[in-house]
Amino acid sequence: MGPGDEILISNHTYNACRNVVEVAALRSGATLVEAPVPFPLPSPRAYASALLERVTPATRLVMVDAVTSPTGIVTPVDRVIDQLEPGVPVLVDAAHAPGMIPLHLDSLGASFVVGNCHKWMCAPKGAGFLYLREDQRDNVIPATVSHGWNTDSQHGGSRFHNLFDWAGTHDPSAQLSVPAAIETIGSRHNDGWPGVMAANHALAITGREIVCSALGIDEPIPASAVGSMATIPLPGGRSRVANGGLDPLTGRLRDEWAIEVPVFAWRDWPQRLLRISAQLYNTEDDYRRLGEALQSEL
Repeated sequence: MGPGDEILISNHTYNACRNVVEVAALRSGATLVEAPVPFPLPSPRAYASALLERVTPATRLVMVDAVTSPTGIVTPVDRVIDQLEPGVPVLVDAAHAPGMIPLHLDSLGASFVVGNCHKWMCAPKGAGFLYLREDQRDNVIPATVSHGWNTDSQHGGSRFHNLFDWAGTHDPSAQLSVPAAIETIGSRHNDGWPGVMAANHALAITGREIVCSALGIDEPIPASAVGSMATIPLPGGRSRVANGGLDPLTGRLRDEWAIEVPVFAWRDWPQRLLRISAQLYNTEDDYRRLGEALQSEL
């Protein structure tokens, strides 16, 4: 990566991830290109189309969200990967994907996938993963280089795993808990994890309908683009906080109504956004109460 090269993201990219890409571009002399994806979104394919339209001969890496954080869109990452790989490497930001939507790493075909296990899988914070397609594993080293750099792979593990597995005093407890989290949450539904994901998706759709009906607004994206969370535009003026910050309404909902939802600003939307989530412990009454609270607070 160097001068004249481009790294492509979308305007729905999570702010922290955007910052990492921006710094990487500055260090290498590459250019950060941001594809404008519409919101509201007419269909999931519109996300892929908007991103692919910005690919040029200079594109060296494309970062695509499996589920967008600010807008809660389940994107057609497979279409992006099919169009670009292996000529243009694709990095999938799958932070929200594990436990929300099916994610088959071996068949996905992306060069790189990163994901979190503390969200929908309910593992402790700090549990996540980095997946590299086999042909990319000699091209990446960890940000923290430790003992694995000169570990003899003949004594166990590949060089790739030795580089990433042991970085000095890192506490692996969160990662070691992931199998228990998978078993525990999966056992809470008769159909296992497919049942968990289907139930959460159905409740997110119902919860969105309840809140949008209470506010008298349209749903911004089709149900096919919703996973286990949904972003809802709030009527009224702009937020008083900067992009990515939490609006004071977040605190009022928490303190006065005992409701935990983020209300935030997003630079590509003129008004405040609210994002609901659905997990096995939620019920439809939770969203009715949220609708009642918003009617009172807005």
